[in-house]
This record gives sequence, structure tokens and C-alpha cells, in this order.
Amino acid sequence: MAQAYRAETGNRSSGSGRSGSRLRRLGGGWRGDRGIWRRGLILGFLAVLLALVMLLHAHIPNAVGNLGSLIETFLPWLGLGVPLLLLLALARKSATALVAVVLPAAVWVNLFGGLVTDKSGSGGDLTVVTHNVNAENADPEGTARKLAESGADVVALEELTQEALPAYRKAMGETYRYHSVEGTVGLWSKLPMSDSRPVDIKMGWTRALRATVTTPKGDVAVYVAHLPSVRVKADAGFTAGQRDNSAEALGVAIRDEPVEKVVLLGDLNGTMNDRALSPVTSQLRSTQGAAGDGFGFSWPAAFPMARIDQIMVRDVEPEASWTLPDTGSDHLPLAARVTL
Repeated sequence: MAQAYRAETGNRSSGSGRSGSRLRRLGGGWRGDRGIWRRGLILGFLAVLLALVMLLHAHIPNAVGNLGSLIETFLPWLGLGVPLLLLLALARKSATALVAVVLPAAVWVNLFGGLVTDKSGSGGDLTVVTHNVNAENADPEGTARKLAESGADVVALEELTQEALPAYRKAMGETYRYHSVEGTVGLWSKLPMSDSRPVDIKMGWTRALRATVTTPKGDVAVYVAHLPSVRVKADAGFTAGQRDNSAEALGVAIRDEPVEKVVLLGDLNGTMNDRALSPVTSQLRSTQGAAGDGFGFSWPAAFPMARIDQIMVRDVEPEASWTLPDTGSDHLPLAARVTL
């Protein structure tokens, strides 16, 4: 028995020695390599450049193809460059590149680290939902039923069509007593709603409305908006001029709103990082940024890459914010619970 035990432990010791020898050779290769600081200078430069793009994105000019806004739309995804550069630095055995990769990693964490965690709370006395239902939605009644099942007190819909509107009214009417539709946007509410009117966002037709929702804690001005779409074209870059003009008009309407408590629901065709939406975002607080579960990417529904649908508030405290399951639209619905 003793011999057997010694033989087994002896084999383990031998294996451990070989493993330790391999680790020493690997470490020795790095320690004895005088070129580790000279190699990978290009990788180090790329790492610093990536950090600068994320850190100074607001200073990237929009003069050529709205490049700045395009980068800001997908800004969180630049973080994928960090693990890629890390792997390349290890493959090149470059200490310079490894040190440089720390810079973009730190910048990304500073910008988006707070969105990775779940900041949802359990409070709140009003639940709202916004959803671009897609003008080509083949099952509007099914979409409406899924939204009604969310338990929201107030639901905003964008991209309504005259053909599908009766189906939405029928399905939503079973849960929501009050509703208003202006152009291609609509608002459904369990709570009394009044003073509904279109909001001119300089498009030539109605894609925004404003209504007063009366809650047990007072009036809330609820805005629903669907800003113009943006396009990425080979000959013109990121074309968003009409969207930007509409954002400015919406910002003016919100600025002049006499009701203190404001909730904005809608498809803004832009992210909170996009400077072109600053006439709106500078006045309001994102529920996802303040109390969200993750990034809250809403588009495209098949593989969400950006949060271009937004729920924003003024003089209202966000408690939780999240995406709802796919309804058949090309967007995911967004939901938020707030305290008035």
C-alpha cells in the first residue's frame, strides 16, 4: 500500500514538474525577450486611437457624412475592439500593446460600465411602454394583445397605419379606456387622458402628439414621437438632416411645456449618445440609463444593436427600465416604471 501510494504521488509530482517547466519556459520567453517593448507599436497606436475615439466622440465632426453621429449610434460596440487588440497583443508578445489596451478598456468601462449591471428598483407608481409596431406588421391584433398583457398603465405606439388602426383600437380597447391617435402615432391609457393634440416636428405630416394623463399624483404631460428615419448611403454617408431638424422642433415643444412632469415615449431614430438629439436629451433623463437592466437595445429586433427607441422623463424618478419580448415588429418594445 505504501509503495502504491508513493508511486501514485511520484507520478503526480513528475506531471506537475513538467507543467511547471512549461510555464517557466513561457514566462522566461517573455522575461528574456528584449523586443517585447519594441514589438506591437502599431497595435499600441490602434489601442490609443480607439480610446481617443470613444473618449472624444463628441468632437468628431459631422461635416462629412455625419460621421460623428454614425459613430455615436453604435458607440458601445467599439468596446469589441478591446478583446481583439488584447488577443493580438498576446500573439505578438508585445508589452507595449498590452499596456496600451488598458486605455480603451478603461474608457469603455467609464462610459458604459454602468449599463452592464441591473439598476432596477422595486418602486414606482406608473408603468409606461413605447413600441414602434412596424407599418408592415402582419398581425397588429397579436402585437396589441402582447402589449396589453405587459400590465402598462400607458402605451405609446408608433408607425400606425390607417389600415391597421382598427385592429389596434379593438385589441387595446379591451384594456385601455382612453386613447388618442394623431397621424401615425397613438397613446393608450388606463388613466384619464385629456388635451391631446399633434406636435409639429417639421415633417409635413403628423408623427408626434402630446396629451395630459391625470394620475392620483397629478398631471403628467406625455409626448409620443417618431422622428424621421436615418440612412447610411455610400455617396452621402449617414444622412440624418431631417431627423435632426425634427429633434430640434421636439426639443422646443418640450422646453415650452407648462406641466412640470413630462414623459417622452417614442422612436427617436437615435441613441442617447447622438449629439444631434441634444435638443431633447439635454432636457430629459433616460429611464434606461438611470434604472435600466442592461443596454436596452431595441433595434433591429432580430439582433438588437442600438437603443433608438427611448423613454425619457423630467421631474419624474425612474425606478426600472427594460425591453419586452419580440412582438413581430422590427423593433422591441421598451418599458419603464417610474415614481411620480
